[in-house]
Amino acid sequence: MSAIKSLNNWNLYAFNKAKICSLFFCSILILTFLYPLQTSAQGNLLVTPRRVVFDGTKRTINLNLANIGADTATFAISLVQIRMKEDGGFETITTPDPNQNFADQNLRFFPRSVTLAPNEAQVVRVQLMRSGQLKPVEYRSHFYFRSIPKINPLGEEEILKDSTTISVRLTPVFGITIPAIIRIGQSDAKVNLSDLKLEIDDNAIPTFSLRFNRTGNFSVYGDLAVDYVSPQGKTIRVGEANGIAIYTPNLVRNFQFNLN
Repeated sequence: MSAIKSLNNWNLYAFNKAKICSLFFCSILILTFLYPLQTSAQGNLLVTPRRVVFDGTKRTINLNLANIGADTATFAISLVQIRMKEDGGFETITTPDPNQNFADQNLRFFPRSVTLAPNEAQVVRVQLMRSGQLKPVEYRSHFYFRSIPKINPLGEEEILKDSTTISVRLTPVFGITIPAIIRIGQSDAKVNLSDLKLEIDDNAIPTFSLRFNRTGNFSVYGDLAVDYVSPQGKTIRVGEANGIAIYTPNLVRNFQFNLN
C-alpha cells in the first residue's frame, strides 16, 4: 500500500487533506481533519466548550455546565495534571514530564462546585492570571468535574432484608476532564503522518491505523474523517473519529479505528 507520508500545517484548529492509495479498496481514501466539536458530555453532565484555551489577549473564558439527567446532581470542580500516553490513554501525575508545563498556578475559577436540577445550567468563570510572567511555551492542566454521590441523611438507617448475609453497595462515581491550555508565543506546530495501514479482519471489517508525529511548541487536535472514493468518483464517508489530540510534550500518537 502506497501512501503520502506527511501532512503539514495540522496546526491548532485548521487542517489539510491527505490521500491514501489502497489496494484493499482499489481506490482512494481521503483523510480530512475537521474543526473540533465544541461540547463534551459524560453521564449526566454536558460541558461547553470542551477545551479552555488562552492563546491571545483573552483573560476570561466561561464554561457552561448543564445537567441533562433526570435527577438533581452535584459536581465538584478541580484542576488535575495528566500525562498522555502514545496510545491516547491518560495517566494522572503530580510532577511534570520533561518539557511539560502545568497551567494550574495561572488559572482561577469559580464556583468550585455546582448543584444542578434536571435541565438546569450554570456558568463557571475561568480567569487567566499572571500571564506576563510566563515564558513562551504551552502550559496545560485539566479541569476535572467529579460527580458527588448522594448520601443518606444522618440517622436514616438502611433496612437489611437478611441479617445473616453481608451487604455490599457499589456507588458509581463518574468524572469528566477537559484540557485547560495557556499558549504564550507563536505556534510552529506541525504533524506528519506515518505507518498508515489498512487491514480487514475475518468478519470483513476494515481497520485503519496510523501514527501522528507532532513537532513544534504547541499541542494539536482535531477530528478525523475518512472518505471512500469509488472508481466512478462517488464519495462515501466510511469513518469518523472526533477529538483526536496530541498534547505536549508527546511527539507521537498511535491511533486506529474501524471503518464502515
